[in-house]
Amino acid sequence: MPDYTWFEGIPFPAFGIPKETLQNVCNKFVVKEEDLILLTYPKSGTNWLIEIVCLIQTKGDPKWIQSVTIWDRSPWIETDLGYDMLIKKKGPRLITSHLPMHLFSKSLFSSKAKDTMGTIKKICDFLGKKLEPDELDLVLKYSSFQVMKENNMSNYNLMEKELILPGFTFMRNGTTGDWKNHFTVAQAEAFDKVFQEKMAGFPPGMFPWD
Repeated sequence: MPDYTWFEGIPFPAFGIPKETLQNVCNKFVVKEEDLILLTYPKSGTNWLIEIVCLIQTKGDPKWIQSVTIWDRSPWIETDLGYDMLIKKKGPRLITSHLPMHLFSKSLFSSKAKDTMGTIKKICDFLGKKLEPDELDLVLKYSSFQVMKENNMSNYNLMEKELILPGFTFMRNGTTGDWKNHFTVAQAEAFDKVFQEKMAGFPPGMFPWD
């Protein structure tokens, strides 16, 4: 079995992401105005954002995030299971994806669906959600890294063991810069070289992280 599914020159994990689904997302999926889409880079805090948005939707009530798995609350559209769930779902949909923007459904660009990012307050403003101070406190409390790490509906502990590498922990430490504990100096220098080559021409300061 191949390790990757290649689509439009981009490799995707082979398991659960068939080429047919990627083609359907790109060419057939219809984005509705009431959809809420979380279109993010990998390892950029996606699941944390899902948790925050779910809590904003419930005004800080944790019942939903503590009773429904995170991949059912906001299915990954590029996976076969997620795509199937989303096309059958009625009403407003919460959708998650790591797809590059140019591969996402073409209907997105003619819809009024909302792509979210930023702080909890900015997310609330963006969604037009008015939360009271005590409700904001609840969102902060239940979307904290430690609470998410202990919530089996959010920490991926319920995933089938054969789908996870031995010793892998999805919720690790909740801090940025942990790559320094895994990359050697040589690997970091090689990455920086490739990054500078690929990002040549972009405005300075466009990517402010270290």
